Amino acid sequence: MLLSHRHPLLYKFAVFCHRMRRRLLWFMDRREFASEINLDPEARLTFNVKRHSSRLLKKLGDTEMWLQHNKVENLKLCLPYMNGLLIRPGETFSFCNLIGQPTAKRGFKVGMELTMGKARPGVGGGICQLANMLHWLVIHSPLTVTERSTHSFDPFPDQKRSIPFGTGCAIFYNYVDFCFVNETDYTFQLFLTIDDNDLKGHLVSDEMIAHNYKVFEQNHYFVREGDTVYRHNEIWRKVLTRVVGKHLYDEHIKTNHVRVLYEPDEDLIREGD
Repeated sequence: MLLSHRHPLLYKFAVFCHRMRRRLLWFMDRREFASEINLDPEARLTFNVKRHSSRLLKKLGDTEMWLQHNKVENLKLCLPYMNGLLIRPGETFSFCNLIGQPTAKRGFKVGMELTMGKARPGVGGGICQLANMLHWLVIHSPLTVTERSTHSFDPFPDQKRSIPFGTGCAIFYNYVDFCFVNETDYTFQLFLTIDDNDLKGHLVSDEMIAHNYKVFEQNHYFVREGDTVYRHNEIWRKVLTRVVGKHLYDEHIKTNHVRVLYEPDEDLIREGD
């Protein structure tokens, strides 16, 4: 166990130090951060890059559903900071820089957050779902991810999973961030909405991009190592030409190997060395 996890005061002090360090880095940062919102229908960029939707309310283990409903309210507070956002050539997107600290004073509610090896209630909990959405859109584009953390454990069994395990993001203001940079000549724009059932995201550009991207997983399995079960997989993407769909090459994105907090079906578990 980390020293900072042994006592609440040590943990708070560690968080304070990490946040001060990140604020100092932001102060000294020479990058141009994306910040312009444009919701004028006549100025909307029109070339489709990627669409995705994710279900808002899920029954996750024995967690209470009020945490899920509060998560939806937290997501609604985040959307105005990103819906219509332009990411111009050379600009960097920072999730934490745009949203700011999710505090009760700003209206954020207690939702479920994954921290210190557990799923637990916390103010602003659930906004990782938005970061997950954004990462899925970005890896289907030529934008370059520069900062992404994943959770070090898998807390719940899959529930109608539509995308590979391990493609999400961990967010903890302000030093566990999701960032990407636009190193292309295109301008991109994000559109995000929430309806009764889903969070919906749409990434568009000012011109048709040169390639298509298809994300897939390989080598997915559970393995028991000692007394602990781990979940393993590899995330890859195919890069294809946009017009005729010719397969150019495959890119490795990430290998995941994380502790599982539930007991998978025994017939799915390998025995480790």
